[in-house]
Amino acid sequence: MIVLKNSKELALMKQAGKITAEALWAGVRACKPGTTTWEINRVVHETITSRGAIPSFLGLYGFPAAACISVNEELIHGIPDKKHLIKEGDIVSIDVGACIGGYHGDSAYTVGVGEIAPETKQLLEVTQECLNRGIAAALKGNRLGDIGSAVQTYAESYGYGVVREYVGHGVGRKMHEDPEVPNYGHPGRGVRLMPGMTIAIEPMINLKGEGVYTLDNDWTVVTESGSPSAHFEHTIAITDNGPVILYVVLERTEKECLLADGKKRRLSHPKRKNLRHVRATAQRLEPQQYAADRRLRCALAQAAHRYNDTDPE
Repeated sequence: MIVLKNSKELALMKQAGKITAEALWAGVRACKPGTTTWEINRVVHETITSRGAIPSFLGLYGFPAAACISVNEELIHGIPDKKHLIKEGDIVSIDVGACIGGYHGDSAYTVGVGEIAPETKQLLEVTQECLNRGIAAALKGNRLGDIGSAVQTYAESYGYGVVREYVGHGVGRKMHEDPEVPNYGHPGRGVRLMPGMTIAIEPMINLKGEGVYTLDNDWTVVTESGSPSAHFEHTIAITDNGPVILYVVLERTEKECLLADGKKRRLSHPKRKNLRHVRATAQRLEPQQYAADRRLRCALAQAAHRYNDTDPE
């Protein structure tokens, strides 16, 4: 059964999503050569609990950690390990969930550690663009097949494999609710999207082939080909005015914030800035405008033109 959320519930989910995003980016920043996947998990766990929330994944179906951390050919459900060291050239997928007020947020990001192979870099860029296109298709009146088709068409245009066994899902009081949100499908088919629906769109794309299997630990899913896999995810709400991402990418405290412009300050490595040195505008970017560095650059250029201001900060 699909549960539609009211404005009060959406506000709680937005709060959960914000905490999820902060924990995710804390984990991304911790991805450095020599760091263990367990240390990344520790950072995620502490970020969530320090904000009064509960790690959604810890204990979910018996999972033993706050974050799923999957490296290279690992697609999803990687178990953090004190002996697994991150190396230069790895790609690390971090999947995070946080629960506050009884509602969950869910988000994932795949980060390259240092210099990564060009073909792997392209895989990450294409998978992130798949997410952008899935979100753009998540409009009131459209159907789930429109989302899946947008993801599948773009990924397969590069010859990549779209994983079938694992899909997106509804999010709310439970981490996994109806409906399932496949990353493949046909336009105009499937459940119709209605305001109040909250879903996690999460493209899982393999460099070579769609096949995957589960390791003997009964958790970690890897590619059959042994090739890298990328995973990006946002939780969104279907609204009358289009999809809204339920969390922010940039972190803010009482005195500082993290800024990204898609160029020198990429989304994966934002810049810390004192709030006294930041000038706010009344304009807000739409979620799809900052879901990838390339889109963020274009959006800021347009904003700078409208404000007749060459400094996007």
